[in-house]
Amino acid sequence: MIILAKKDEEKIFALLCYLISIIGVVIVLLTKKERGKFSLYHAKQGLILFIAWIAMGIIATILGYIPFLGALIGAVLWILVFVLWIIGIINSLTDKQEPLPVIGKYAEKWDF
Repeated sequence: MIILAKKDEEKIFALLCYLISIIGVVIVLLTKKERGKFSLYHAKQGLILFIAWIAMGIIATILGYIPFLGALIGAVLWILVFVLWIIGIINSLTDKQEPLPVIGKYAEKWDF
């Protein structure tokens, strides 16, 4: 049996909020009483990233009907979401509580 320090456990739960997206967020929120501020912070950031991912999917689908330009804009949007996802993973692994660029400030307004 592996015993993790509380800090390592928090990092794992924070990482799950990005790796398995909404499922990781739900896991953190369901175990909220055992979680610290670090994993809850990343749950909020992971949730806003998931919402942005859904919004980008809708926008990319709508823009997909515009020849060439729609596909180009859609690809750029997906790359931006991917970059935000990587930033979130890096922040969770390096013990940083920094908001994701552009969208992270909205998650900080939530209280759960």
